Amino acid sequence: MSGKPVRVLVVDDEAAMRRGISVCLTAKGYAVEEAGSGEEALGLFHERPTELVLLDINMAGMSGIEVCRRIRSANSKTGIVMITVRDGEEDTIQALEAGADDYIRKPFRVGEMLARLAALTRRSRVHEAPETPVLRAGDLELDLKHLVLRKGGEEVHLSPIEFSLLQHLMQNPNVPIHHTKLLRAVWGLEYGQELEYLRTYIRLIRKKIEKDPARPEYIITEPWLGYRFRDPSSAAQPVRLRAMKPRGAATSHLVGEAV
Repeated sequence: MSGKPVRVLVVDDEAAMRRGISVCLTAKGYAVEEAGSGEEALGLFHERPTELVLLDINMAGMSGIEVCRRIRSANSKTGIVMITVRDGEEDTIQALEAGADDYIRKPFRVGEMLARLAALTRRSRVHEAPETPVLRAGDLELDLKHLVLRKGGEEVHLSPIEFSLLQHLMQNPNVPIHHTKLLRAVWGLEYGQELEYLRTYIRLIRKKIEKDPARPEYIITEPWLGYRFRDPSSAAQPVRLRAMKPRGAATSHLVGEAV
């Protein structure tokens, strides 16, 4: 890692796990701080905000979800990766709704952890010197310089990944974007199969920008393909592409693609 080292706060109430992660990250050139509880993590973060946070979701005392929520409310640019041993989709959604950028499960490979942190670091630098500082569609205004979304003139809070995802969609209007391409464009080249993350974030963004998230006007689902961004105030709308249903595919299985 060249240049100024990226600072990471590792939060886990298991000392052995915390130490093991710290040793791996230090060896790769990260500047690491450790916290054994949510309360300690918040204290350290407010004293010295870090660029990245690795945060255990299941800790004694203050939960990782609450810590994530408080860090995100204090700093919209910090990259947060939640760590858990649980497999439930509900935990994933709670973590992402609290403002997490990513989610990995114990036990995980060191390479997987490093790849996700590297992707978050790259994404935090995407917004430098944008060619088009403000993107507009309907009553939305995405300010790329100040990293702010306004809807009808009112500011709407977005997490860093929500902002990056909406930015990519708005910069490619009326173009159907495949799930894999969208994941790699926003999360990084290491991604491509994490469709649950993508669908969860699309649902979260729709809740914030659509009048009726069940009948979206901005982010349109292209069944069995991906998503397309449209400007509902534009008079001319493109002909929507229709993907062919795979031969022999069950209709009940494909309905989930329209989420």
